[in-house]
Amino acid sequence: MIDVLVVGAGPTGLMLAAELRLHGVRTVVVEKDTEPTGHSRAQGLHVRSTEVMDQRGLLDQFLARGQQFRVGGFFAGLGPAWPEGMDTAHSYVLAIPQAETERLLAEHATGLGAEFRRGCALTGLEQDADGVTAGLADGTRLRARYLVGCDGGRSTVRKLLGTPFPGEPSRVDTLLGDVALTATPEELAAVTAEVRKTHLRYGAMPLGEGRYRVIVPDEGAGEDRAVPPTLDHLRARLRAVGGTDFGAHDARWISRFGDATRQAERYRTGRVLLAGDAAHVHPPTGGQGLNLGVQDAFNLGWKLAAEVNGWAPHGLLDSYHAERHPVGAAVLDNTRAQTELMNPGPGQRALRRLVAELMEFEEVNRHLIEKITAVSVRYDLGGGHPLTGRRLRDVRLGRGRLYELTRAGRGLLLDQAGRLSAGGWADRVVDTAPELDELDVPAALLRPDGHVAWVGDDQEGLAAALKRWFGAPASD
Repeated sequence: MIDVLVVGAGPTGLMLAAELRLHGVRTVVVEKDTEPTGHSRAQGLHVRSTEVMDQRGLLDQFLARGQQFRVGGFFAGLGPAWPEGMDTAHSYVLAIPQAETERLLAEHATGLGAEFRRGCALTGLEQDADGVTAGLADGTRLRARYLVGCDGGRSTVRKLLGTPFPGEPSRVDTLLGDVALTATPEELAAVTAEVRKTHLRYGAMPLGEGRYRVIVPDEGAGEDRAVPPTLDHLRARLRAVGGTDFGAHDARWISRFGDATRQAERYRTGRVLLAGDAAHVHPPTGGQGLNLGVQDAFNLGWKLAAEVNGWAPHGLLDSYHAERHPVGAAVLDNTRAQTELMNPGPGQRALRRLVAELMEFEEVNRHLIEKITAVSVRYDLGGGHPLTGRRLRDVRLGRGRLYELTRAGRGLLLDQAGRLSAGGWADRVVDTAPELDELDVPAALLRPDGHVAWVGDDQEGLAAALKRWFGAPASD
């Protein structure tokens, strides 16, 4: 009996596998592809995902392979500059190809003991009161206590479950490709500047070594995206929209995406859960897809581990849907809004000019970028303190840093006076008495995902919060 079977070895599945192994949960990841594709649909990590990597001690590896940017334009190509005063110690976008992110997360998960079975496509699943039986294409059947579908927008898990996936179909399609170009940087800049006066889904971003990420509007909508478009088609669309194909050749990868927005009605059905694109699809506007999936996994991992290990309080696993479904819905909303702003009609152009004016105000600029980077996410955990439900930035704690205390994925009690105790929960929560110069609170209880579960100064209130999030004390 496997504890958890994760279907899909993309960033979401890899992050989830690592989080589960951090708590000793036997985890097997099955993936239909025999090898990583090496393709990089996504190109970076936003602030909250960078914080997640720091919380688990991975950030140095990501920084060594990425590049930090503080530029404007992440909301529908608008915004004069990167906003000041964001509530984070990592106020930047980390440009790193998805293939590198997957490689680093796979090494992390493997190092923690996750098992991988590649070339294993899921073909069926059945669940009962005790577990889930998964059927694979080679005839193998695996038995697990829980199964999590992290298998993308066309999720086999979601389809086998019959989970409704309501939303809006694509109205416009866009081509995306990693290609070599013969055009000079000056020609690229001049043509792009002219075309983007009317077509914002157009451009060529340098990837290094003479290669570019090219984007251009496609014709129509609703093509079968399981069949990738050809280089000839990409070149024809570049000529149709911009008058030149820039000498595009040597395509490593070409894909088509639409602006469909869909979200699973429920993220949990019994012992089967959904995360990442299996739970929600949306346009890549603002670069939020990979990040949203990694953050789903970060929320789910410790809760599912608590259920497997037997200490989860009632309702903890259901809080995954309660907390992450609204976050996913908000991302769908902001990508819809960005898509409208980027469409070429006269009404959209007028609205775009108005939003551009508003984003000249620092508060507006910061508000919209905090949406995209997930800095502003606050879970509805009750309680009156403004920190409750929010994640904490990496604050200084005397001689150390907060995120240095979160590597093991346990809860954390921050108590300045040293008068409170997590006593009976010592196997799940770390007691600390740090200097909290950057936080005006007497004490705070953090969940394993870094979100604040309680703020106060009394043992009784702390005990209630500990029971709510960490179950019964060991002494019981």
